[in-house]
This record gives sequence, structure tokens and C-alpha cells, in this order.
Amino acid sequence: MVNDATAVEARARAQIDELYRSESRRVLATLIRLLGDFDVAEEALHDAFAAAVERWPSEGPPQHPRAWLISTGRFKAIDRFRRQARFDASFAAVADRWEAAMPGSAFDSEAIEDDRLRLIFTCCHPALAADARIALTLREVCGLQTEEIARAFLVPAPTLAQRIVRAKDKIRAAGIPYQVPEMGDLPERLDTVLHVIYLVFNEGYAASSGASLTRHDLSTEAIRLARLVVELLAEPEAIGLLALMLLHDARRDARSDADGHIVLLDDQDRTRWNRAQIAEGQLLVEQALASRRFGPYTIQAAIAAVHAEAADPGATDWSQIVGLYDVLLRIDASPVIELNRAAAIAMRDGPEAGLALINAILARGDLVDYRLAHSARADLHRRLGEHAAAIAAYERALALTRQEPERQFIEQRLHQLRTSPRCPMPPA
Repeated sequence: MVNDATAVEARARAQIDELYRSESRRVLATLIRLLGDFDVAEEALHDAFAAAVERWPSEGPPQHPRAWLISTGRFKAIDRFRRQARFDASFAAVADRWEAAMPGSAFDSEAIEDDRLRLIFTCCHPALAADARIALTLREVCGLQTEEIARAFLVPAPTLAQRIVRAKDKIRAAGIPYQVPEMGDLPERLDTVLHVIYLVFNEGYAASSGASLTRHDLSTEAIRLARLVVELLAEPEAIGLLALMLLHDARRDARSDADGHIVLLDDQDRTRWNRAQIAEGQLLVEQALASRRFGPYTIQAAIAAVHAEAADPGATDWSQIVGLYDVLLRIDASPVIELNRAAAIAMRDGPEAGLALINAILARGDLVDYRLAHSARADLHRRLGEHAAAIAAYERALALTRQEPERQFIEQRLHQLRTSPRCPMPPA
């Protein structure tokens, strides 16, 4: 009987852990709507999951876990404020308001789903500083840890945490509404929203650190959020971003092997690519391009579509890809786009041409701490047979890499180069 009870408890804990991963941000979004405060809602969220850990092993999980968590979190917040009312009467008024203001649709699926969109637009309100909008959305909507976001901003974690605190204070003090903007205000808010969604997708598609190459929960969530935005406002760039993410995500299963090791694009089993996602992404690219009001996300999606069309690596139309990068540089110039264009030119014109461009980017001081620039440079040296230079570049990339599968890949390349009979030993 003891073993049976232990097994039941273990199953309940596993279910709760999975619910936290998959549902906690939806629960939080609805609690923010019901309670009107980020910090109070976060406390209520944790109280609800703590109650689930305490009760579900003996009572069994409820029929509708998400609604149970929302209801429990709300009542936990009300109870806490009633207890605090013994010392400050203003807490009682807040608790009364929460208890009275309970619309009948509070827990229906449509309202709960809409809460995520309400939350992302609230976090991206123009009254907030641009960097705070992105940081707050990544933290509250998507649940990224402060340290993960800080790495994306290249700032210390305490600095990033203060930005989030100030953003919450600003929302509270300015009375920023928890709602989807009016149609007239949507376009100016869209750019930041799309940027945030793409940052979330990138963290899921290629995790910035940790043991896994990808975080499927984040990439899936980013695609879901993009679909909501497209449904709400079918602007070409929103459509282009959705297409871009679908086309990249379509290769998810082929990007690593059974042991979690990286599989490069040219080595991927293309039969494992999700053809339904590719077909949808290609249609969306065509739709966005036809509008003639497209931007950088749509061009990047078009590049991804060219890769997806190739039945094998040798069939890739590198001239078309270079041409698309030329367009992209004209509308959204950046060193990273230059780097990607250089890699495409290396495929079209040979490694020497690409290497010259990458060296020029690094020589002017751009991307010197960007691991992918050194990895790309190392690979071109490797293809040219310049093993000592390749080793030095791979070692620099390795020093900048925090993701374990990527580290393993670079270490494997270094081992191959160092044990090659053509490879002279680097100087001590």
C-alpha cells in the first residue's frame, strides 16, 4: 500500500510539473486580469500550484486543472488580503472588490486564451521603455528567467531585474489598461510585439544555454502568439514572422540526433522535416510578399522558404538566397545579417569569398564576442584545409558558447582537426 501511495503521489507531482511548464503563463495572465496586479498574481500563481501539490495526490486532479488553478489562486489572494486587513483596512476593500467582480466568463476557454494577448500588449505599452517592454514580456508572458533575459540584453542580471520592477511599477502607477489596444493604436504597438515574439521563438529554437539544443515549449508558444496576432491584425510583417517561425520550426526534429547532438542543415534527414508546416509557411510568405508592404521578417521567411524547397543540399539556390540577403541589408542592415550573407556567398562563390567578408566584419570590431561569427570563420578555414586557423577560431567560439550540444559539436570538430595528419600543432 505504501508503494501504491508513493506511485500515486509521484504521478500527481509529474502532472503538476507538466502543468506548470505548459499552463503556468496562461494561468498567470488570467490572474493578472482578475487581480489587476502583476506581483499579487504571481504570488497567487505559486499559492495555487502549492495547493495542487498538497491536495492532488490524495484527492486526485480536478477535471479542469487550469480553471482549478485560476480559481484557487484567486481565492488564495483574497484570503491573504483579508488576513492583512487586520492591520490595514484598505486590504479588505481590495478583497471585497476581487470577490464581487467575478464575471461569468472568467474561466471560459476563449477568455483565458485572450488573456495572453491582453498581457503581451500590456507589457509592450508605449509608456514603458523599449528594453523594459521586451524584458517584461519575456519574463511575465513566457516565463523566461531573469538570467536568460539578461544574456539576451548583454546586461547584468540585477540590472535587468530592476528594469522589470520599474516596468511593473510604471504599469501600476500609470494605470496602464490590461486590454488589447483599439484598432487605431495597434500598428504602432505591433513592431515591439513582433520583436518580443521572435525573441521568444529564438530562445526556443536555439536555447542560449543549458543541456538542450531547443526548448520546444517556447518555440511552440511563440508560434501560438503569432497566430493570435495575425488573427487580430493581419499585417504583412505579422504574417511574415509567422511564416518564418513555421519554416524554421519545421526542421525541429531533424536538427539533433537521438543523443541530442547537433545535426547541421546539410546533414539533416529532410524526410523528417514537417512538410505541412513548410507548405503553410510558403503560402504565408507569398501572401506577405504580395502585399508589397513587407519588412525584414518576410524577407527572412523567403530565405527560409528557399532552403525548404531544396530536395537536397546541392539543389539549394544560393544565388537567390544571396539576392534576398542583399534586399534584407537594404531595409534592416546589421552585422549579423552581413554574417549570414557572407555564409551564403561562401556557398555560392567558395569559402575564400565568404571568409574575406567575415574577416572584414570582425576587423572593424563587430561581432567579436558573437560565437556564431567565430564558428562560421572556423568552418571556412576548415573547408580550406587551414587547420591551425580553424582550431583558433573554434576555440574562440567554444569560449563564448553556453549551450551544451553546441559545445559538444565544437569540441568534436576540434578533436577531428587536432588528430588530422594534416594538422600542425598550434604553438604553445
